Amino acid sequence: MRILIYKYLAEQKIAQALLDIETAFAKAERSTIFRTLKTFEENGIVHQIEDGTGITKYALCEPGCNCEIEQDLHLHFRCNNCNETVCLTEHKIPHINLPDGYVAEDVNLVVTGICEKCSC
Repeated sequence: MRILIYKYLAEQKIAQALLDIETAFAKAERSTIFRTLKTFEENGIVHQIEDGTGITKYALCEPGCNCEIEQDLHLHFRCNNCNETVCLTEHKIPHINLPDGYVAEDVNLVVTGICEKCSC
């Protein structure tokens, strides 16, 4: 199942919600899919995207990514027209200097607007 889910995510151009993945594997148990995604996340294979819709989405990490706040964070874009969310991996989130005593555990930057597909 892990190989199938990995291949499925590798074929996708947009981030996938758990429901999208469940639909693609209708005969698989929901808990198996969820556990696979959590295992992938713990091992730096996928990352979660909170895109403002209230639905967590998943996308494969870039090769060599370990999802470190200092190095690997990138922008995400959610289209207000088609509701697709994509990773903009070539656009890195710059380091943010927090005040003393603050420790960042996650950073998520989502830009919303109209994607190139919808703006044509």
